[in-house]
Amino acid sequence: MSDTTYSETNHKTLSLRLALAIIFGVTLWRVVMLAFNKTDLFVDEAQYWFWGQNLDFGYYSKPPVIAWVVRFFNAISGSDSTFWIRVSAPLFHLVTALMLMRTTRRLIDGEAGEEIEPWVGVIFVTLPAASLSAVLMSTDTIQILFVTIAIWAFLGLTKRSSITDALILGVSLGIAFLTKYSVLFLLPGVGVAMLTLRSARIAWRDVFIAAIAGAIVVAPNLWWNFAHDAATVRHTESIAHWNGEGKGGGLVKHLLGALGFLGAQFGVVGPVIFYGMLWAAWRTIRGQSDDREKLLVWLSIPVIALITLQALFAKAYANWAVTAYSAGTILAVWLLYRLTKKGLAVSLIIGSVVAFLLPILTVFAYDIKLPNGDLIMKRYVGRSGVSLEIADIAAQANTSTIVADNRDILADLFYTLKGKPYHIYARNSGGFPKSYYEQNFSLPPAVTDDVLYIDDEPFDCIAGKSELIKSWSPDFGNMKGRTLYAYHLSPSCLAPKA
Repeated sequence: MSDTTYSETNHKTLSLRLALAIIFGVTLWRVVMLAFNKTDLFVDEAQYWFWGQNLDFGYYSKPPVIAWVVRFFNAISGSDSTFWIRVSAPLFHLVTALMLMRTTRRLIDGEAGEEIEPWVGVIFVTLPAASLSAVLMSTDTIQILFVTIAIWAFLGLTKRSSITDALILGVSLGIAFLTKYSVLFLLPGVGVAMLTLRSARIAWRDVFIAAIAGAIVVAPNLWWNFAHDAATVRHTESIAHWNGEGKGGGLVKHLLGALGFLGAQFGVVGPVIFYGMLWAAWRTIRGQSDDREKLLVWLSIPVIALITLQALFAKAYANWAVTAYSAGTILAVWLLYRLTKKGLAVSLIIGSVVAFLLPILTVFAYDIKLPNGDLIMKRYVGRSGVSLEIADIAAQANTSTIVADNRDILADLFYTLKGKPYHIYARNSGGFPKSYYEQNFSLPPAVTDDVLYIDDEPFDCIAGKSELIKSWSPDFGNMKGRTLYAYHLSPSCLAPKA
């Protein structure tokens, strides 16, 4: 059914004013509840905060934008509390929802665009992934905004040549790259769209302007990688298992990995929206979609397909496909609005429930439990308690130097013990560093006094004196069920392995 025919026979079901009220209301709810959030910083969040204290053009596991954002909000607030580390997340989602609405109008003209625009905004801001990443600070939250801006500029360039839009396209893609390298998964689909759809082609002048602008933006990070032994690239290669450390286990395990990633996408954006995207892809295959719908398919589905292949042969995390869900949200909403409004209503209900409940879970993080007795928010609590316990042990051992090998422990030690008279270091294991902390904050050879060493497994020292002071198992939180060991030992015990 055409958009024109549909508009003539249906009335608007969601006004722009109501959509904006929902979007701003959801954002306000998230910001207010962040003030009462009882969870500790997750390991990645604590690491991003620490990066922000050491500004650079690149870091061990990620490009630099998230560190800059966290530092900016800490600077304008004068605080590095968990609230100010996280508050930019719901604000980014707010701006992304509004930007997606404008992108929808740029793609879909007339009354159809006016009707679909409000739905795109409210559906996006209530996506399960948006609700989760609004209570935690993540790179995905920043990246999807700049991907959306890039698509908005690209759509403008398909209609008319513009130096301004070309610059916006290049700079926004560059910033998306500086947030997370996964934006590269978007480019193959863009290339195919430009080759196969006349309406998706832009002037060569604009291509060159965008390319030059993007290159200028990403150049400092590329240089940083060159000067730091390609640290971020090597880390990405390692976690993706591109270095040959695959899953093993045969065909079944590989297939389960791919199906697991694909299945997880129904949770990332909700079952209705992901189904809508797949439905749109099937319509394109069958020749039932117009050029606008095909363009949205090429800007979303190839990302999911490529990362599914990655999951098939090596490893992929569910959030790696985030770049697909800018165009993907518009695609699914547009299709569902034309063919089944009930689907949109169901999606909004599901998303709204998640958007309401997730912040509540963070406020009652120490109270709400699963049937097995574990806290629902187990992964996000107990971290600061472990750090404070370690600080007490260090005081009892009369040492101010704390060394650890576990990234989770190190990340929280640096955050929780900030401003306290402790010197915190990572153990240098030799070879390519295992973390940012080992890369930049390894125990220096100049330290000769005894240190407190924390490990999550028994430790034997053959190069100096070592005394086990305490072993304990936290009774709740992310370390529950694991035994931690605190040793008072000489630094020679921690010399890099040959």
